[in-house]
Amino acid sequence: MEKIDINSDMGESFGSYKMGDDEALLKVVSSVNVACGFHAGDPVVMDRTVKNALAEGVSVGAHPGFMDIQGFGRRQIQIDNLVELEKMVVYQIGALMAIAHACGHKVTHVKFHGALAHMGFADKQIAETLVRAVKSVDPEMLFLALPHTQTEAAAERVGLKVAREIFADRVYIDNGMLQSRNIQGSVIKDAELAASRVMQMLEEGALVCASGKRIPTRIDSVCVHGDTPGAVAMAMALRERIEGAGIKIVPMH
Repeated sequence: MEKIDINSDMGESFGSYKMGDDEALLKVVSSVNVACGFHAGDPVVMDRTVKNALAEGVSVGAHPGFMDIQGFGRRQIQIDNLVELEKMVVYQIGALMAIAHACGHKVTHVKFHGALAHMGFADKQIAETLVRAVKSVDPEMLFLALPHTQTEAAAERVGLKVAREIFADRVYIDNGMLQSRNIQGSVIKDAELAASRVMQMLEEGALVCASGKRIPTRIDSVCVHGDTPGAVAMAMALRERIEGAGIKIVPMH
């Protein structure tokens, strides 16, 4: 492996409520996924995050989710109308594109958030709706996907450019999905442990599951969640280990 992207979900503060240390994290990562005001974020936070990303030379992506600020977009919401879901996604991507344009930056990719992302992983109809929304906004948009999911397959079918990501701070189960956050130990908070796990996956070209199972996987990006405790230290440890292995860190293209 010659190059890899490090991405982080951020812009998740809201009004006077602060979530994560975005300014510090932007100095470490190469791509960011900015909350679009539904599960977190607001226009001012979005604007500030995009401007700071531009100043740091970091690429910006949209991070759409359910309209559920209280639940941080991590609660499943029943979907009765796929057209409504599609337009909800278009709306969020469009909002960030407008703010990025006003800042002199560009939205280069999309990554879905929380419960909406997880529902798309498993449900073909939902996955196809999410992908259709992205393609309708910009068929050249890069789609950041969890490998071996319905969303990855749907994006490939319609010809979107797909980047596959692994998570530094989450535990995998044997089908390649993320272990529920409700299970103790599912969120990894130790920076060195997270970095070691990522390096193992990069070296083996595979997801390493909690059971020890390996699932061969192409890896284009590594995610550190901005709201994970110690996210900045984790991203720094990860970057140090990756660069120490002679791998260049570059934004997704």
